[in-house]
Amino acid sequence: MIFYIILMVIAELIASSSQILLKKSAQKHYSNVIREYLNVLVIAGYGMLVVSMLLCIICYGGLPYMGVVVMEPLGYIIVMFLGRFVFKEKITLRKICGMVLILAGILVFYCF
Repeated sequence: MIFYIILMVIAELIASSSQILLKKSAQKHYSNVIREYLNVLVIAGYGMLVVSMLLCIICYGGLPYMGVVVMEPLGYIIVMFLGRFVFKEKITLRKICGMVLILAGILVFYCF
């Protein structure tokens, strides 16, 4: 079971990193629509999402359904920190409260 939990965290890291790539691509201006959707950042971002999805499917084989679903919100926390480091976004008190609630929910699910 620990293997699948670690695999799920890795899947969330990959998915969160892909969101950062997609946001970086969205901030750029492209000369035409085709270049907007067919560029390295977008292709890599969607490729990483596919890898993340496949890892999640593998996790469904080793964790109960709700175990995988409960781990999904970790992506919000990872994106918050990646956004801070990559885009210099502020981490507000509301974001911290949300992060604490997400972590508390995961702990309650797995510990009780």
